[in-house]
Amino acid sequence: MATTEIRITGFGGQGVILLGYIIGKAASIFSDQHATLTQSFGPEARGSACSAQVLVSDSRVLYPYVTAPQLMLAMSHDGYATHKDSMIEECTVVYEEDLVKPFDHGPKAKTYGIPATRFAEELGHKIVLNIVMLGFFGAVTGLIPHDALRQAVETSVPGGTEELNLKAFDKGFEYGMELKEKGEVKV
Repeated sequence: MATTEIRITGFGGQGVILLGYIIGKAASIFSDQHATLTQSFGPEARGSACSAQVLVSDSRVLYPYVTAPQLMLAMSHDGYATHKDSMIEECTVVYEEDLVKPFDHGPKAKTYGIPATRFAEELGHKIVLNIVMLGFFGAVTGLIPHDALRQAVETSVPGGTEELNLKAFDKGFEYGMELKEKGEVKV
């Protein structure tokens, strides 16, 4: 039985909670997995610290809180710095490389950066950086099947934005697959 604890961190307004929701939905509705989501954010709607915690498991989740995260998706340096020390020794950190500068995690950790904000801006909307991150996360971790993640994106984003969000997902996924082909991602 495998359970993976994921911490997603960034600023309010970056889509941190939606990213966690989509990961959980992909696992529990579109894949044969189980998931829970908890979240925390500051009193301000945008710009304050925000995090989501997702557990993905092959069996029913009995304790819904993240205690020793194996995966971190970091979209802000402050969020990364706040939660870095809670990660296990053999963690994987997926980060927005223009906004986060990872510290040394030790020899057993894996770190993968993507210029998600730049990719989102190239698509015409900075707001989809979270979906670019989701695609990249899907490619480099292989935790949840590609089709399940894509379906969860399509059914979770606001009506009329599906095409843009799917392009953002595909962009992140393709970038992750390129890193795999270069041997920069070991699965």
